[in-house]
Amino acid sequence: MPFRASPWLAVLLLSACATRPTAPPPQPAAPPPVAPSRVEPAAPPAPSPAPAPAPAPQALIPTPAAVYPRLKPVDWPAVKLGQDGRISEAWTAFLRGCATLGRQTGWSDVCGEAARMAAPDDKTARAFFEKHFRPYEATQEDGSPDGLITGYYEPLLKGDRVRTARARYPLYAAPDDLITVDLASVYPELKNLRLRGRLVGNKVVPYPTRKEIEMAADGEGSRFKGTPIAWAEDPVELFFLQVQGSGRIELPDGAHMRVGYADQNGYPYQSIGKLLVERGELKLEQASMRGIKAWGKKHPDKLPALLASNPSFIFFRELPDGLPGPLGSLGVPLTAGRSIAVDPKFIPLGAPVFLTTTRPNSTQPLDRLVMAQDSGSAIRGGVRADFFWGFGDEAGELAGRMKQRGRMWVLLPRTMAVGGEKEAARKPKD
Repeated sequence: MPFRASPWLAVLLLSACATRPTAPPPQPAAPPPVAPSRVEPAAPPAPSPAPAPAPAPQALIPTPAAVYPRLKPVDWPAVKLGQDGRISEAWTAFLRGCATLGRQTGWSDVCGEAARMAAPDDKTARAFFEKHFRPYEATQEDGSPDGLITGYYEPLLKGDRVRTARARYPLYAAPDDLITVDLASVYPELKNLRLRGRLVGNKVVPYPTRKEIEMAADGEGSRFKGTPIAWAEDPVELFFLQVQGSGRIELPDGAHMRVGYADQNGYPYQSIGKLLVERGELKLEQASMRGIKAWGKKHPDKLPALLASNPSFIFFRELPDGLPGPLGSLGVPLTAGRSIAVDPKFIPLGAPVFLTTTRPNSTQPLDRLVMAQDSGSAIRGGVRADFFWGFGDEAGELAGRMKQRGRMWVLLPRTMAVGGEKEAARKPKD
């Protein structure tokens, strides 16, 4: 399963070629009869065409320069990577990330080495990561290594491609008048933030809020003109689709339409569960996705105002049917149980992360090598992760109950610069 300053830098924001069979060359035609008294000289053979030049290898792009001051270098014995007894299951997620990372100078060598390997067993996979990567412990601003680990998933909603009596709640495409201002060239410390809004005359003004956008769906107001790509039957399910960032729509014929994050209106996410607790409507332990959905069914008259209290609004795009998972911020499909969302200000997107936490509402250990392949507006901090559980109701149950403490160790290639170092071809130890 994405921002703010001044009055509204208050709105800063937070993935085989078929070849045709070659036809056989035509046989030369028989020469025409020639009179014996007149013999024409043979024409010189046509020169052979010059061979096409070999395509130039794709140039590598520099790994984006960044400093990660909350990452503290440690030795491998501190990481306890062996606690993941099925580490080879992370290999698919790692290779998916290499589809993007492998074009960067800091990642090309290690991704190239992985691509040449056969699928490894657990022992071989562990040896690979320990040989080619250096571990860093993720910490908070106060130096603490502990943080919050939540979960997310890919939900399934009922809906339609057109508005019907049942499907009345729109999923909007990213609107044409939504603009994004990148401030990194002026304020490098804001490189992971974007300013979103729209032009009115020669001024950039805040984009409409969730409430204003939803009023437009009901034919009220005029500040927003959107293009729906689908319609959902349940407004609460649609709200949580926006929280997750991607999902599937079950159409009337039973087919599934996959949708993913396209953009956001620029406002920070506000937790409606926290608001219900503050109002005394729910107890803290009830403020889960299931608890909020149950509250909405009991209080349909209060539901629109509750949803509108979160001004953040997500726009979607339709994704291809054949993807093995929803697309994360890295641009590659997520892998259930092996992908996480992180805060890119503190952890590089694509990096392997050894996560130690516990299963939802449990003390049972959950020690996994995962890949930082996604981000989200609610995922903020040096030790903060959202664990991707996969698709469907079971994944949703686990995601909705997950609010655990955890620690994270980030693995970066030995050739990659960290914290202002220069990229150097440091050879991994044998």
